[in-house]
Amino acid sequence: MAVVVVVALMLGSMAARTCEASIRFPYPFLPEWLNPPPSPPAPVLRYDYYKDTECSGVEDTVRRVVAEAEERQPGIGAGLIRLFFHDCFVEGCDASVLLRPTKANPQPEMLGVPNVNSLHGFNVIDDAKKALREKCEGVVSCADILAFAARDATVLLGKVKHFEMPSGRYDGRVSNASYTLYNLPPPFADLRLLKDMFKLKGFNTDEMVTLSGAHSIGVSRCSSFCDRSDNASSNMNPWLASKLRSQCTCNTSSLNAMVNQDNVTPRVLDNQYYWNVINKKVLFKSDAALLSSWETAAEVLVNALYPNKWEEKFAAAMVKMGSIDVKSKDDGEIRKVCGFVNYSTPDREGDVRVADQ
Repeated sequence: MAVVVVVALMLGSMAARTCEASIRFPYPFLPEWLNPPPSPPAPVLRYDYYKDTECSGVEDTVRRVVAEAEERQPGIGAGLIRLFFHDCFVEGCDASVLLRPTKANPQPEMLGVPNVNSLHGFNVIDDAKKALREKCEGVVSCADILAFAARDATVLLGKVKHFEMPSGRYDGRVSNASYTLYNLPPPFADLRLLKDMFKLKGFNTDEMVTLSGAHSIGVSRCSSFCDRSDNASSNMNPWLASKLRSQCTCNTSSLNAMVNQDNVTPRVLDNQYYWNVINKKVLFKSDAALLSSWETAAEVLVNALYPNKWEEKFAAAMVKMGSIDVKSKDDGEIRKVCGFVNYSTPDREGDVRVADQ
C-alpha cells in the first residue's frame, strides 16, 4: 500500500506537465522495416565455450586488461558498458560498432549520430585482442571480448556480484552509421518510444527500467540535455538545473562540455540512479520519462528500495542483451584485428590503433 501511495505522489507531479510535447525520433512511429519477421534461432552461446581451447584463460586476460585500463583512465569502464549496449542494439552483439572507417565503408556505426565522438573503450578491446593473439590467435572473437569486458566493468565499478557471460559469438561484417539512428534510444525519447525500441530487442518494460540504471555512471555531453536545464518549464529539479546552467547552456560553445550523469555516486554502478529519477535529478528526458506511467514508476521505486534485487536483475539483463542477434560461423568471422573485417585488415598494428573518441 505504501508503494502505491508513493507512486501516486510521484506521478502527480508529472500530470501537471502533460502539455509538454513528446518528441519522437526520428519519426512519430518506428519504420516498418524495424518490424521484421522473426529471425531464425540464434546460435547457442555457452558458458564454457573456450574451456577446451588454447584460449581457456580468455576471461582472466580480458579482466586484467579492463582493470588496468580503469586504473589508468578512471571512467573507461562506464564507456565499455555503453559500447556493449551500442553494439548489441545495432546489428546484434557482433562487434560491428568496433569497425573503423575504410575506403570500402567510410561510414561505419562508430560514426553514427549517437556514437560519433562519444564512444569510449575501443583501445581496451584492442589491447585485450592483442594479448589474446599472442596466446591463441584466431580463436576468440572481438564480440566475445567486448561482452566479457562489459561484464567485468559492471562488476568492477559497482556492487554487482560476478556473473557468468556466455560466449561463442562471431564477429559481423556489416556496420552502417545510418542503422544507429533507428536502433539506439535517443536521450529525448518518451516512454512509448523507449518501450517500443526495447521491445524490438526482446526486452520487457522491467528489463528496460533495469538497464536504464547504467546511467548511474559515466558522463554526458551538454547537448544531450541542455534543452531541459535551460527550460524553466521542464520537470528537472531546480537545484540540478541551476548547477547545469553554470556548466553549459544550449546557446554557448559549451555544448561539448561533459558532466556526470549521477552527482551522488558518479563512479559507482549502483541503484542511486533510481533515487535520482524519483528526485528529478536526471539529465535526459528518457530518464524522466520513467515516472510517466504507474508501471515504470513502480519499477523505479522498487529498484530504489531494493538494491540487491536490482543488481541481480541488471546482471541478468546484461546476459540477455549479450544474446541479441549473435552471429555464427555461417554469417560471421573471427577478426584478426577488431577494427577491420578480415579481408581489409591492415598489415601493421600501428595502422589500426585509434584514439578513443
